[in-house]
Amino acid sequence: MRTSTWWLLAGLLLSSPVQAACPPEGTDPASLQVLREQKFAVPDDVRAALVAGLPGCLADPDPALRDGVAYEGLSTWLRAGQVDVAQRRALRDRLYAMLGQEDAAGFGPPFAALVLSEVARTDRIAPWMSVEERADMVARAAAYLASVHDYRGFDAVEGWRHGVAHGADWLLQLVLNEQVDRAQVDVLLQAVAEQVVPESAHAYVFGEPGRLARPVLYAAKRGLLDEMAWMRWFGALPPRLGVAEQAYADSAWLARRHDLMAFLMSIHLEADQSEDSNIRALKPVVVQTLKAVP
Repeated sequence: MRTSTWWLLAGLLLSSPVQAACPPEGTDPASLQVLREQKFAVPDDVRAALVAGLPGCLADPDPALRDGVAYEGLSTWLRAGQVDVAQRRALRDRLYAMLGQEDAAGFGPPFAALVLSEVARTDRIAPWMSVEERADMVARAAAYLASVHDYRGFDAVEGWRHGVAHGADWLLQLVLNEQVDRAQVDVLLQAVAEQVVPESAHAYVFGEPGRLARPVLYAAKRGLLDEMAWMRWFGALPPRLGVAEQAYADSAWLARRHDLMAFLMSIHLEADQSEDSNIRALKPVVVQTLKAVP
């Protein structure tokens, strides 16, 4: 895009109040696609305005705007260190608000969680949140993942709604953070358990078990939990299947078993192949858990 066009865009963005609408005030879908084609390289003031405006596109039904521009742009700038701490806090709080908004279409909360995983990553790379802010994020991330009941995944026209996977990505970044302590990791792992065997008995088909496995594997890598703690955590999963009388005679029980087995096999494969001793130590625990599954 020509420099003069960027300055026109900057003038429109900076002279308008921040809107929840998508595209943001002063832009249109065509200019946002050019932004993506230019790999989101813009002047600082334009970027600041877009960091404030693009979250509105995370709930847009158009996957080209929602995923291709809003998520990719925000992720690109966060990973490049081009979003300062004040902007990160404002973005984080805007995304927190989106998690609790009614969204019948189902796009906003999952994509808010996905961008929050990128915000959390910046704090992992170079801590900037206070102890209280980080604890609040841990609590919100765990509550979000445990609360997901919209299990829609990929649609060929509408793209992704991937609440469980995006929530797991957010938890992964927090589990990896050395500033997140054992007690907080326990809170995050409990949220993972809620979705490993979801009470609603939805059979996963969009790779969710593998995504849920990642925060567990990296919690193991940190070495915060001993063997007994892992035995208790994994041992609590098979009872979530339901009463024994339902075994192989109830569709909900079968869906839960499908999800649990997919999760356990994801962990087993990684533990078997990993060169990290803490991750390898999960293998006998998982084997014992597999034997407990009817």
